[in-house]
Amino acid sequence: QVQLVESGGGLVQVGGSLRLSCAASGQSISYYAVGWFRQAPGKAREFVAAISRIEGRTNYADSVKGRFTISRDNAKNTISLQMNSLKPEDTAVYYCNLVYGSTMTSPLDSWGQGTQVTVSS
Repeated sequence: QVQLVESGGGLVQVGGSLRLSCAASGQSISYYAVGWFRQAPGKAREFVAAISRIEGRTNYADSVKGRFTISRDNAKNTISLQMNSLKPEDTAVYYCNLVYGSTMTSPLDSWGQGTQVTVSS
């Protein structure tokens, strides 16, 4: 079983950047596609980005395309999300998770604590 711990969130001004990290333990993430999700106050959790198991195929929500970049380091068992040109609407708790399906947008049912990202205007 894979355990995932998110980090790297914080307070940033509009237009700024943050890099989120997700450290996996218990099993190698090389066996799985992985993704990032977020949940803003009062809203449902939504898909942000995902990356395939080996070939690095990616998928992004339209709202973050061109601004966010997902990457993975199977050797270090980590996943990252580089977030640039941040907007107030990016404010949310961000979670990483294993994903499945052809679009890699379906997460497993269990979630970690996430990391808070707040973008101030």
